[in-house]
Amino acid sequence: MKVEEWDKKQVLELFKKYKFNRYIERFGLVEDKNEESITKQQIEIEIIKDVKKLEEIIKKLKQTKQLFYHFLTNNCEEETYIIKKEITGISMQEVNENKVYFYEFKNNEECANILKDIFEDKQMKIYGYELSRDDILLKQMGIEANYFEFDAKIAAYLLSPTTSKYTLEGLALQYLDLDIQKYLEESGVKEEKQQINLFEEMNEKQDNMYEQYKNSLYAYAIYKLYEILTNKLKEYNSLELFKRIEMPLINVLADMQYVGMYVDKNELVSYGQQLKEQIAILTKEIYNLAGEEFNINSPKQLGEILFEKLKLPYAKKNKNGYSTDVDVLEKLKSEHEIIEKILEYRGMMKLNSTYVEGLLPYIHKKDNRIHSYFHQTVTATGRISSTEPNLQNIPTRVEAGKKIRKAFKPEEGYIYLDADYSQIELRVLAHISNDEHMIQAFLNDEDIHKQAASRVFNIPQDQVTSQERSKAKAVNFGIVYGISDFGLAEQLGVSRKEAKNYINQYLEKYNGIKKFMEDIVEEAKERGYVETLFSRRRYIPELKSSSYVVRQFGSRAAMNTPIQGTAADIMKIAMIEVHKKLKQENMKSKIILQVHDELIIETKIEEQEKVKKILKESMENAMELKIPLKVELSVANNWYEAK
Repeated sequence: MKVEEWDKKQVLELFKKYKFNRYIERFGLVEDKNEESITKQQIEIEIIKDVKKLEEIIKKLKQTKQLFYHFLTNNCEEETYIIKKEITGISMQEVNENKVYFYEFKNNEECANILKDIFEDKQMKIYGYELSRDDILLKQMGIEANYFEFDAKIAAYLLSPTTSKYTLEGLALQYLDLDIQKYLEESGVKEEKQQINLFEEMNEKQDNMYEQYKNSLYAYAIYKLYEILTNKLKEYNSLELFKRIEMPLINVLADMQYVGMYVDKNELVSYGQQLKEQIAILTKEIYNLAGEEFNINSPKQLGEILFEKLKLPYAKKNKNGYSTDVDVLEKLKSEHEIIEKILEYRGMMKLNSTYVEGLLPYIHKKDNRIHSYFHQTVTATGRISSTEPNLQNIPTRVEAGKKIRKAFKPEEGYIYLDADYSQIELRVLAHISNDEHMIQAFLNDEDIHKQAASRVFNIPQDQVTSQERSKAKAVNFGIVYGISDFGLAEQLGVSRKEAKNYINQYLEKYNGIKKFMEDIVEEAKERGYVETLFSRRRYIPELKSSSYVVRQFGSRAAMNTPIQGTAADIMKIAMIEVHKKLKQENMKSKIILQVHDELIIETKIEEQEKVKKILKESMENAMELKIPLKVELSVANNWYEAK
């Protein structure tokens, strides 16, 4: 075989596409000098010092009614701030020119006055990056931004929802051929580190200049990305989704984070104490059953107790000793009573560390509320996710875990109104698959799980036992997630053969669903992607993998994405509508949390009936399906009581 020189141009394109930025540098893959790219263009950056000059530029930008910008921020420890950042400067791109202006604010008062004038202008369309974060930064200064037109991060996410990061520098390189770091270096602006005190003042200026220029290039990148990403969204038929759902949602999520959820700190600490007492009791019981004291949290010591001292079966040894993970312990449940205690002990430890001690640092000192981040660009299906902390992950199935929700309360004079979509994913499945039996069950307001049990087990509905209903429920929801016979067997505690029989019976009786599942996988193989009813696209390259396991994952993703993604889109439309109506009516009630199919409103007691009406109408009319969307409402004095 003849070894030839690799095609550097092609390799560079691949490295750019997959954001292997370090490899581009390592292999010295530079652009062809004959090619024209943005890197070679002269981007004019003007650092403005005079506020009068800034006012002239703002006046000019207001005439275009378009603001392409990026904030420069500093860390700050201000107690009242939700995001511990302060805006210290702004870069603004001149429309139709390769010119960016940067201005560093002299103080907070000047910053607030200038930004209020721009961002509250009813005529101004705003284009940026991570606008939900910027919305909160502005709110902290008492500024209510008017209209967000374009967010580069959200646009990039819609085009490629399985990419984990959407950094502005990565997007500039991928779509614009603009390497921001390299451009700065070539322009003679380098990131310097302070060396010795003699150069402290000079290096401070250099550092500041580097940040100012980099920030200006960010504004330029946003400006250039707008046209490219908008055209790509049109190509994907996703522009309507972007404009109608994703962009209006920015304000909703920013408001949710800004308002936060009140937490009774004393109640949380008290519950943590109860857990510690239960952990102490369980520790003694485990020691008694083991016949000695040992470190229960050490897999090595636990493995030796279980498999060497107590001689329990299913011993699996690895390089660190015996495996004591949850799967091994579940198999051992019937072998010795110590196992149940160890599982309970682990559960209590996790509750205390993750959901008591883990939540306490997030309670804001000023208002005793937790201000979780809500993200639009994380999940492949379009669901909203929550971090720092993840409020969507507070346990619900185990009573001991659910009790943590008692600490989440509305403030005085308010109650929680909890609105929950009833079986939204199954309703979406019925609509998309057009399965006559499932549609009929929803139209007749039947118990969908009882109907499934009746059809799968061939018995009249009035004779279906609660156990049979539970099995049918597992199959119903399992189908939505493309469950395998192995997965269902594990869930129900039956043999794989029995589980496979349940799935086959189900698909035989609900042949509309069977056809949908087969068709959607074939369609995904052919087109390379699947879509929700709102044209939210997800590419599934896994279907072409040589690995059977990877292909199976691809099939499940192909079946699940149109259902879960459409349900997520419906919820987003409902949230936008509820948020809009609460504002229009000048209500004090606020959306404070969304957990997939559930929406919680901290409701002023006097506004309760009005808010109920808004919730029901907005959620049930978010989209017209072949069967009605149904919402269940409940009133609660804390999150634990909701539903």
